[in-house]
Amino acid sequence: MLVQEIIHKEPVTISPDTKLFAAYELMLKKNIRHLPVLENGKLVGIITDRDLRSATSKLAEVPFQPEDEVGKIMVKNVITVHPKDPIDVAAKLMRENKIGCLPVMENDALVGIVTISDMLDALLKLTGVHRPSGRLEINLSDKPGELAKLAQHLAERKVNIHSILTYPAVNGKIRIVLRISTIDIRGIAQGLCNAGFEVIWPTQMSCAD
Repeated sequence: MLVQEIIHKEPVTISPDTKLFAAYELMLKKNIRHLPVLENGKLVGIITDRDLRSATSKLAEVPFQPEDEVGKIMVKNVITVHPKDPIDVAAKLMRENKIGCLPVMENDALVGIVTISDMLDALLKLTGVHRPSGRLEINLSDKPGELAKLAQHLAERKVNIHSILTYPAVNGKIRIVLRISTIDIRGIAQGLCNAGFEVIWPTQMSCAD
């Protein structure tokens, strides 16, 4: 999945001379938490609701006033992504830099914005959780052909795979998380278990020797 598939196009923006109180009111009105700052059509910064609250808090070392301009507190070194970047690249940037959004830039123009909420929605879409389906977790040996064997076992039972996610498990194995086209999940899991697959979920499988 690419960033262009999950971005908010034509994001709400402000200019550096926007007053802090006006920026906050705009966030409340639009129900958003991030505002890219444009000057003469160029991205020059970004500001969040947290930035506004922190800057105007009485606990701040030098509190800003609601009438001060956004340009005084905005983040100027903005981290961005391209529409054709994979979403995992965007997610990694957010996690490493501890930020909640990324402006999306193409040919030096702001074409959208992607947020943490968009990433969570993308994760749900990738897992296939919104579709009528069942869920399996299986440990496979980390060697060629193991996933093919699993897919073949399901195909022989006329079970379609909606989604596959993988991550490293213990003892050099790979955890496979599947969404499949049946709600008879325990029956399928029991068959996998009997065929020698290490079924992790659903639990309490009684496998034949």
